[in-house]
Amino acid sequence: MIILAFGLLAFAISVGLALNAAGWRRQYVADTLGGIRRYGFRGAVTTAAPRKRATAVVTWVESLADRIGDRAARFGWLREEEVRKLLRSAGIYKQTPRKILGYRVLAAIALAGLWVWLGAGGSALLTLFVAVVAFLLGWHGPLVWLRRRSRTRLEEIDYQMPELIDLLVTTVEAGLGLSASLQMAASRLQGPLGEELRLALAEQDMGLSTEDALRNMLERADTPAVRSLVRSLMQGTTLGVSVGKIMRDLADETRKRRRHKAEERAQKAPTKILFPLVLLIFPAMFVVLLGPAVIEVMQSFKGLAG
Repeated sequence: MIILAFGLLAFAISVGLALNAAGWRRQYVADTLGGIRRYGFRGAVTTAAPRKRATAVVTWVESLADRIGDRAARFGWLREEEVRKLLRSAGIYKQTPRKILGYRVLAAIALAGLWVWLGAGGSALLTLFVAVVAFLLGWHGPLVWLRRRSRTRLEEIDYQMPELIDLLVTTVEAGLGLSASLQMAASRLQGPLGEELRLALAEQDMGLSTEDALRNMLERADTPAVRSLVRSLMQGTTLGVSVGKIMRDLADETRKRRRHKAEERAQKAPTKILFPLVLLIFPAMFVVLLGPAVIEVMQSFKGLAG
């Protein structure tokens, strides 16, 4: 046992020294470049080869997903308008619905094939069942992820809306026009709401009217807060009503809506915590509290039987 312990210790030390030696050159290069930067010289570390290889792999996977998505769309597997709406609300503008369909097919085949390869030699019926489950997970997984990202992004937009309205109220009442107020708010805001606002202003710069740019923004992020904002701005510009007064009333409304949503989540918390409490915490408590008593009862029965 002592020899085995010393052997394991020596093996661990050798592995640590090998890892340290492998990372020593990288640390030396980083320290050298840091010293050069302190003297005012700035250069880029060239990592072109790995980056080119990674880019080539990503490009190949994207082209494969494109081709598979085009072929699968011919069989009517694609709900193109629904997926396009999800992509817009999730802030993914560089992907197409057909490419998402290709990713779904690839994920389904890859997960099912991986499980069949790992489960080779086991029970054929169990391998087939789990392969079917893995195929369904790969098929529905990308769409579930896309819906979750879309919902999270829209909730964040709703949460940021009072800040935008406060900025619009302040700038409009200070004497700026609506377009200038939107540009200033877009330059100040970060996150999804700032991205949507900057995209709407970019469309306006390309020739769209303010109303059309706001309608497109509502199509991309169709939430109650965005709907109220677009309706109020269009009413103010069309009817000639004071935008500052409308924005101030809208700020109170959005804050009340956010408070009600927080209260609703707080009321749902006891129901959501019930399932982990019953399935995870209570069994552990029963094992800790009743386990010794059950062991004593079993031992007493064994003594009586003996």
